[in-house]
Parts: sequence; C-alpha cells; structure tokens
Amino acid sequence: MKITSKITSLLAVGVLGAAVAGFGVASVASAADSTTATTAAATTATAAAAGTPPTGAGGQRSDETLVTGDIKTTIEAAVLDKYPDATIQRVETEADGNGVYEAHITEADGTQTTAYFDKAGAFTSAQAGMGSGPAGAPAAAADAAA
Repeated sequence: MKITSKITSLLAVGVLGAAVAGFGVASVASAADSTTATTAAATTATAAAAGTPPTGAGGQRSDETLVTGDIKTTIEAAVLDKYPDATIQRVETEADGNGVYEAHITEADGTQTTAYFDKAGAFTSAQAGMGSGPAGAPAAAADAAA
C-alpha cells in the first residue's frame, strides 16, 4: 500500500504542477498580447506625431509624395490660418489635378477635410473627406469654395 500512496502523491503533485505551469503560460501569453496591443498603439501614435502617413484606407497613395522643408511649413501655416485648431495628418503632392499640394486634416469638430494648395503653398480649395481614392476614382464629395 505504500507504493500506491506514493504514486497517488506523485500524481497529485504532477497535476498541481501542470496546473501552475498552465496558468503561468496563460499569464505570459496574456501579457504578451497586452504588450503587443500597447506597442502597436504606441507605434501608431508615434508615427502620427512624426508626420508619417497612415497606411490602409485613407493612407498615402503611391502616386503622391510627402512634402518636406519650407513648402511644408508654408502649407501647414496656411492650413492653421484657414482651419484653426485643425490636426494636420499629412502634407503631400496632389496627383488628381486639384492643386499642386494637398493637406489631409481633421478639423476641430472632427470633420476630415483635404485642403489644396498652389505651387507657392497658398490655399486654393478644399474637399470634404480625405480626397479621391486611387488615381481616377471619383472624389468623396464636392469641392468647397475657398
């Protein structure tokens, strides 16, 4: 009977050990998922703060290029003059013929707008939404007058 008692004790310890190990693995996996989600959110926030265009729907098109330097500064100033408290998503070249440059912005009330600029960086017009889709796609809404 002593052997049976020892086997029962060993089995109980083994089951308890497996349960503890399983809990530990589940905890680590949960922490990893949480860390991944937190890292993804932080990366997105950092990219937005750095002026990196978002990817996916509404992201930068392959036929448009991010604008840098003095012209970017000029356009950003013009955006904030026309749309105080707006958040500038990105400034890029404009490939649909609405202007030379465009700025994708979110107005203070949450409205998404695409503002268009001439080669000197002067505001020319705006369009509700984030502009046209891929080259040749119809515009999201009618142009707004300057």
